Amino acid sequence: MAMTVQTGTTPTLRWIKKDLLGLRELSADEIAFILQTAESFREVSLRPIKKVPTLRGKTVVNLFFEPSTRTRTSFELAAKRLSADIVNLSAQGSSLSKGETVLDTIRNLEALKVDILVIRHGSAGVPHLIASQASSSVINAGDGSHEHPTQALLDLFTIQQKKTRIAGLQVSIIGDIAHSRVARSNIWGLMKMGACVTVCGPPPLIPHRIEDLGVSVTYHLEEAIRQADVLMLLRIQHERQEAQLVPSLREYRMRYGIDRERLAKAKPDVLIMHPGPVNRGVELDSDVADGPYSVILDQVTNGLAVRMAVLYLVSGGLRADEQEG
Repeated sequence: MAMTVQTGTTPTLRWIKKDLLGLRELSADEIAFILQTAESFREVSLRPIKKVPTLRGKTVVNLFFEPSTRTRTSFELAAKRLSADIVNLSAQGSSLSKGETVLDTIRNLEALKVDILVIRHGSAGVPHLIASQASSSVINAGDGSHEHPTQALLDLFTIQQKKTRIAGLQVSIIGDIAHSRVARSNIWGLMKMGACVTVCGPPPLIPHRIEDLGVSVTYHLEEAIRQADVLMLLRIQHERQEAQLVPSLREYRMRYGIDRERLAKAKPDVLIMHPGPVNRGVELDSDVADGPYSVILDQVTNGLAVRMAVLYLVSGGLRADEQEG
């Protein structure tokens, strides 16, 4: 757990967690501290020389058991801009393809004295298992349908940047909630930061008793759009479904896709968000995805600052303005 350090009358947080595995186990203060730290790193990407020596001498390993473009590239760039050494590994190009266990792979990497392991895996809980066995810091870059904490953090960062607050906002998450790790992490994060969350989608894609998490549920897209300050769209996760849960993408688009006509019923300052990849013409039409309400590319940009912050914090870093003495 992080502990609070008093400086005058304003409580500040000292980060002492070794790992970042999910938002469920973080407090609102810890989430706010990550976002505050990310803000201090955001300007690095605006410099002519986009690099700081913060993690010089540290080694970060990206170990991805599932395909990824945005997350993997973002972590790689974040490590490089912090001056860390970065190694990229995939299951197909490692001894895992020869039958080596995940934990044996981790033990061999740790024998090489790496500092941070960024793990993506198709099975929920694998980053937690690795963290329980590893002395290196572990960052969960997505585990099955469980959590994707850095995606939720960058979403929170983007909302805060655009709306200046998170508390009190109405956020509608629309799409395949049942199979989405992004939805789960965002539900935990948004609610801890004071937002009101509604989930919307076809009944087979809404988890049973999800209301127990404190969210509202609607199966009517117009209702989800009308009340929202933020619309967060998700793609259908065909790769994680054991059966065909919607009749067709065409029918899904007709009932749950957002086009210009449906967007006209939203609040005039609504934000359109999507973790990517976007299935254009399914959950979002192109003129909405590329339109003035969309902050999808801002999410990508902000992901770099958030992942720089996370790498820095799990490595034991303390922001310069928080140091004592």
